[in-house]
Amino acid sequence: MAENYIVSARKYRPQTFDTVVGQGHITTTLKNAIKSEHLAHAYLFCGPRGVGKTTCARILAKTINCENPTSEVEACGECATCQNFNNHTSFNVFELDAASNNSVDDIRELVNQVRFAPQAGKYKIYIIDEVHMLSASAFNAFLKTLEEPPSYAIFILATTEKHKILPTILSRCQIFDFKRITSDDISAHLQAIALKEGVEADEAALHVIAQKSEGAMRDALSMFDRIVSFTDGKLTYNNTMEHLNLLDADYYFGLVDHVLAQDVSETLLQVDSALERGFEGDVILEGMADHIRNLLLCKDTRMARLLDVPNDHKPIYNEKAGQMPPSFIVSALNVLSDAILNYRNAQNKRLHVEMCFIRLCYLLQATQPDAVKKNDSQVAAAPPPKKQEQVQPEEPPPPPSPPPALSPTEKPIPKPSVEQAIQSAPVKTANAKRTQGASRRISSNMLSEIDDVVNNAVEQKVEDKELTQTLVTQLFEEFKQDILESNKMMLHAQLLLMVPEFHPPNEVRIINPTDLTETYALEQRNDILEFYREKTGVMVRVTTEVKLNEEVQAQQGDKVRSKQEVLDDMVKKNPALGKLKDALGLQIDY
Repeated sequence: MAENYIVSARKYRPQTFDTVVGQGHITTTLKNAIKSEHLAHAYLFCGPRGVGKTTCARILAKTINCENPTSEVEACGECATCQNFNNHTSFNVFELDAASNNSVDDIRELVNQVRFAPQAGKYKIYIIDEVHMLSASAFNAFLKTLEEPPSYAIFILATTEKHKILPTILSRCQIFDFKRITSDDISAHLQAIALKEGVEADEAALHVIAQKSEGAMRDALSMFDRIVSFTDGKLTYNNTMEHLNLLDADYYFGLVDHVLAQDVSETLLQVDSALERGFEGDVILEGMADHIRNLLLCKDTRMARLLDVPNDHKPIYNEKAGQMPPSFIVSALNVLSDAILNYRNAQNKRLHVEMCFIRLCYLLQATQPDAVKKNDSQVAAAPPPKKQEQVQPEEPPPPPSPPPALSPTEKPIPKPSVEQAIQSAPVKTANAKRTQGASRRISSNMLSEIDDVVNNAVEQKVEDKELTQTLVTQLFEEFKQDILESNKMMLHAQLLLMVPEFHPPNEVRIINPTDLTETYALEQRNDILEFYREKTGVMVRVTTEVKLNEEVQAQQGDKVRSKQEVLDDMVKKNPALGKLKDALGLQIDY
């Protein structure tokens, strides 16, 4: 009769501390405590599922009762106590599932058992799994015994949700936090099991299983068993991805190539192929986001250790990452993150996914202004010949209104020189972007050469200019002229009273004759700073200062004058003012 099949999670459950995977900080501490005989009366093992909490609790219970422990502080596995534990006939180890035994009566029964000393061995160990499921009354009934148990009693509590346990329970336990097992550790453990079972497994396939398990060894072993049955003992990367219903890296590499080529048609067809294979839209978005993140990690060798992909895929990631500018990668991650967050609320989920990838196709143009899309250049280049054929009819020319259309070379507006282009550059960056965007919408082909000339000229000028008093004064005059052209007459009048001073290395100090003028200067400081930065390429520091001129100081004097004295001075300068006051019978309002 064939032996009963045992799943790998049970068959290969660790029996000693050294065989526990990925929890060295826990096992080392427990072994040292056993060796020095500094055992606590209560332990709390907490962490995600499938990381070894219950396993370590059982190993600890077995080791502290072993009659002949090894020099490495491990259970011998041969003494009567170890044999009873292995055969599940030990009277010293009790396991309680708090998920189904969470009432006060269950805890009272446990407390009653604690009163009796062990029949064999030194300790009675009580392992309570999922302890956070106990009711509040059960916790309160357990408090006193947990705080002062008999010398032979040890409680080991295990939970996945430590935050649900009462603080009074936490304060009575030594807490051990189990961490998620790394993909490399899980992959290595699966490889060892595959060798023992005679299974042919690719490294990339085991790495995918480790990633999909999200740090839980039990989940990884369950997937391993399932895929071994599906593939008849031959695990390859392709059949593993197929069985786990995942899109492989080749799919996303092809998708990224279409996005970088700004080929919307091929991109949408690639998305459609995944949807037809039964993948949900959020799976495609999340997989693409993870793929783009991996490409971002390849941009810096210091982040290479964060790249969690099979080793044979890393050269391809490094090669593809070199083809993508960092600004595009970061922007793509933002677009994908927004799409993932809004996917659940989208009414038409397919359209939502397609719109996300359409944005990605046009993202390169937004992040790289020099990148020109192939389709746009073809469309922009086609219309001009048709226009010329339409504006040269054999009939007499049309009336003056409306005027005939002109080709780009016949446009009556003269082409600006480099200096004129620089002088006419907008003050605000946002305004410049809006102006350039509007120009491209009107005629991308017509203004592309002018835009290139202006941009190159501005860049060249920015590189060559250095801050001097003459340059600071000249640019301030240009700033005032821009304000005048904007019909801000009041602000322009105040700017006329200001005098810029250059203080090396990068300070521009605005000298104001009055406090009122300084108020205007403070309001315009950010605009002035931005104006100087655009014109010079230097991040200047704009400050303000009030300096009263001689005329103002002479008028104000050293003392505060009364209203009558002020009126007398005004009458001396204009006697008609005194006559008007007397004729109307006006008095000073004190």
